[in-house]
Amino acid sequence: MHERVLILDFGSQYTQLIGRRVREHGVYCEIHPWRIDDAAVRAFAPQAVILSGGPASTYGTGAPTPPAAVFDLGVPVLGICYGEQAMCAALGGRVEMGEAREFGRAEISLDAGSALFAGVLEPGERAVVWMSHGDKVTAIPDGFTTVATSSHAPFAAIADERRHLYGLQFHPEVHHTPIGNALLANFLFRVAQLKGDWSMATFRHEAITQVRADVGDGRVICGLSGGVDSSVTALLLHEALGAQLTCIFVDTGLLRAHEADEVLRLFRRHYNIPLVHVDAGALFLKELDSVTDPETKRKTIGRLFIDVFEEEAQKLGEVDFLAQGTLYPDVIESARAHDSASTIKSHHNVGGLPERMRLKLVEPLRELFKDEVRELGRELGLPPEFVGRHPFPGPGLAVRILGEITPERVALLQQADRIYLEEIRAAGLYDQIWQAFCVLLPVKAVGVMGDNRTYESVVALRAVTSTDGMTADVYPFDIPLLTQIATRIVNEIKGINRVTYDVTSKPPGTIEWE
Repeated sequence: MHERVLILDFGSQYTQLIGRRVREHGVYCEIHPWRIDDAAVRAFAPQAVILSGGPASTYGTGAPTPPAAVFDLGVPVLGICYGEQAMCAALGGRVEMGEAREFGRAEISLDAGSALFAGVLEPGERAVVWMSHGDKVTAIPDGFTTVATSSHAPFAAIADERRHLYGLQFHPEVHHTPIGNALLANFLFRVAQLKGDWSMATFRHEAITQVRADVGDGRVICGLSGGVDSSVTALLLHEALGAQLTCIFVDTGLLRAHEADEVLRLFRRHYNIPLVHVDAGALFLKELDSVTDPETKRKTIGRLFIDVFEEEAQKLGEVDFLAQGTLYPDVIESARAHDSASTIKSHHNVGGLPERMRLKLVEPLRELFKDEVRELGRELGLPPEFVGRHPFPGPGLAVRILGEITPERVALLQQADRIYLEEIRAAGLYDQIWQAFCVLLPVKAVGVMGDNRTYESVVALRAVTSTDGMTADVYPFDIPLLTQIATRIVNEIKGINRVTYDVTSKPPGTIEWE
């Protein structure tokens, strides 16, 4: 039984970040909707509780409120942004609409010492934090004292040290608050007196034990794509079940250059995992002929994938379980939508298998965030080139080819993408970039190469950095490297005569990313 922290989700875009930061400190936590009832809170038996931010106002009709059990348990509680306001409203304080909103960077001043700020700030010192609120606390409950203030938040940090209740109007979980990680560490270790007993080595052992108990003598099939999620799922299940596992690798013909060979070489030859390879490229390209709408492409690929996967599964005879690389963010989003984590959204590579297959699910990674999956991959001995592989969309290159999909256009993009990744690897930049890829544009450009006029395709390069996948910024390539990449693509690939670099960033608040 691990130490457990309960995070109540009030709808903040940063709630998952809170969970990630707590896990990074070696403390197990779970995120549940704020509607969780008192009995469920007590059954979870947390050693500490964190209340997330959210978009609501405490004085609004039907405003989200923490379960009473949160404060009855006697464990430390940290309220963040709306979480602070909800805690104050629940315990007798007052929250009102602010005269001025406070979004983005702000400066707080520490007015009094607190266990939360011990070793981080001294009274009278100031620090930059990240605010995101329009309402403000105007009166704090009995027993609380003011710890820090800002220009628009008279109670930027509050504390009831006797009951171990704390509130922060700012977001300590985002990297825009430099002192935030230290504050969370103080809450976990100084206030809640936790030790941090969550590790991938422990998880590996427990997950294998659980899988063996759940599956018994049953047979399991796993959809293997070559991405980090399905690769780690396959390795973990192979270690737990051996020959009871069979992987099905559906080659859509829309993978990166040589990717199918890499998957077969690693899992079939190196790990000796039973693997069915289905070369279905011709089928997918035929069905995608003349399809240009991106959403239609996705749906077409998802439907075909299911058909091919089901056909191959039936050839295997009696199968009991389907393994999926469901991650904890999938569970959280499902819980937000259904007030329960029991319904998981369809796996992005599969699109949801038909009920007629009547397979029970095995989801050994459902407690992990993406970075934890990579850490588990390293723990299992997955080669670095698979552990650190950039995210790749389920529909493959189909969504990176704008406009018509043809075998010729797929080949062009595969070649361009190969050169692009070769160059950033050679420059030692691959692991610094969260995702890099090429996009084949639905236009052609007139150009001159040597003494000849050309009319060929245009490819766009994209590269972004990210610490969490929720926000991203353009990677600042040096111009000489971009020039070298563009020169290789144009010179080595007949059919492309122009390369552009996309400098689009992903702003805070957006959670969809390829």
